[in-house]
Amino acid sequence: MYKASDSRYQGNHIRHAGKTGLMLPPISLGLWHHFSSADPLSERKQVILHVFDKGVFHFDVANHYGDGTKDGLGSSETLLGQILNSDLKPYRDELVISTKAGYEIHDGPYGVGTSRKSLLQDIDGSLERLQLEYVDIFYAHRYDDTTPVEETVRALDDIVKSGKALYVGVSNFEVPEMKQAIKMFKELGTPFVLDQMSMNILNHHVEDSGLIDVLKDAGAGAIAYGPLSEGLLSDRYLNGIPESFKIHPTNEELFADGKEALVKKLNKLNDIAQSRNQTLSQLALAWLLRDPVVASVIIGTTNIDHLDDNLKALDNLDFSSDEVSAIINILQ
Repeated sequence: MYKASDSRYQGNHIRHAGKTGLMLPPISLGLWHHFSSADPLSERKQVILHVFDKGVFHFDVANHYGDGTKDGLGSSETLLGQILNSDLKPYRDELVISTKAGYEIHDGPYGVGTSRKSLLQDIDGSLERLQLEYVDIFYAHRYDDTTPVEETVRALDDIVKSGKALYVGVSNFEVPEMKQAIKMFKELGTPFVLDQMSMNILNHHVEDSGLIDVLKDAGAGAIAYGPLSEGLLSDRYLNGIPESFKIHPTNEELFADGKEALVKKLNKLNDIAQSRNQTLSQLALAWLLRDPVVASVIIGTTNIDHLDDNLKALDNLDFSSDEVSAIINILQ
């Protein structure tokens, strides 16, 4: 029988989501890729239990995540639910489980989007797959321009009031819709805590757009997905980026000046990382976490060695003014 490590919280730099009481580990585990019905449960369980032993108590999933097939939609939640209902069941009160709805989950017009009907159905489906009575954070996975923001916000508020979620968040909301949603969340008293956005050291859209300031002013936090840009921010591509590399749509601008120019940036960043006794990945994670508005960064890997390597980023989160200036010069 699994027993969690007694030292799992030692040295953990727990962070708050903005000015709220929601606490998160600085590095969270996301179950987007390779955690589904097509993957071996025993091996994925080993990864999840290992990372919990290391102090990572936040697991992020979505009802849309699966094995890449239509029939596999939701199977990432199902896999996590099996582990939550067995080995991790005694630790439920320690865990932060988040899920999202807004992308396709079933056929028909209510199988996608953030209408009231969709969200109220989707939370029930997620809870069934996760084998939980509630989730800690429930997100609108995207901005749905076919549904009024007011309708989405009221549905999220009602989900909290029903006891099916403790906090709510949004994902991929930009400044205009974020401001509109925040105003309503405040009026309703909804425990809005996070905007989950694509963020990495090379992609500073959240800062440049002013979104980070909007969240800060609202007392909410940002949480980063794709902080290593699909592995681009690792030592794997220091000698070149292959033509087959698939970049996430939110990071396509990174290739604007060509792959060779990007490789030069990666190598310059790697030089700074080495001077800090870090890998490029560790530097990239630490860079995001230097801003207290960033509540956590979500990594996604099934390799325990990679997990442990990424967690070592927490050993050095401080940047000197010279390091900050040098990194900003590289990124310009």
